[in-house]
Amino acid sequence: MLRPSPAPAPALRSVLAALGSPTAVREARTPALRAAQGPLSPELPLPVHVLGVTGAPGQPPLTRLAGWRFLIRNGERAIAAADTMLTPDGWSFSHFFEGPYVTSTERALLQAEALPVPYQPRLLSVPELYMLTLWLHAGPEADGPATAPAAADLLVPLAPAPPGIAAHRPYQVADLLPVLSTRLAPPPLLGSAAPA
Repeated sequence: MLRPSPAPAPALRSVLAALGSPTAVREARTPALRAAQGPLSPELPLPVHVLGVTGAPGQPPLTRLAGWRFLIRNGERAIAAADTMLTPDGWSFSHFFEGPYVTSTERALLQAEALPVPYQPRLLSVPELYMLTLWLHAGPEADGPATAPAAADLLVPLAPAPPGIAAHRPYQVADLLPVLSTRLAPPPLLGSAAPA
């Protein structure tokens, strides 16, 4: 069961304006969007958080809210996505895109809908690993500018996932975050002692 957060109204308005702009759609690197017949609608808004590489020792790494993503539906399926970003003037349209993360996000959301516990869906990006996960947040609080995944949260890596991490498998935060932290840790300096 999902309890999505409402997207900021300016973010939605900016995506609707971009969808209504022939120039924005024509110049997008999204053949599916340019070739679409019929109405296009932005749906399933998800806040996009970026995982911080460094955190305080012994503390979970913090995330920062970086944008909102809308799946662009044409008929029965999502064919593209639109990202928005926070600017000094507020939320504004960033870009359209398509690819495996669009269908993978839709699939992960359908899987999450069948879970017995209500979750707030978010996206968690780990740019250094070229990784995106569906972050199923168990708490009732809204998206803040900086937050940490809670112990009761689930992370569902989207396909394609990095080697050794199964896509579309729900992981407890306590199981996946240490793996990500290890992969994100800087390599030891040449000539330094190996960790014990």
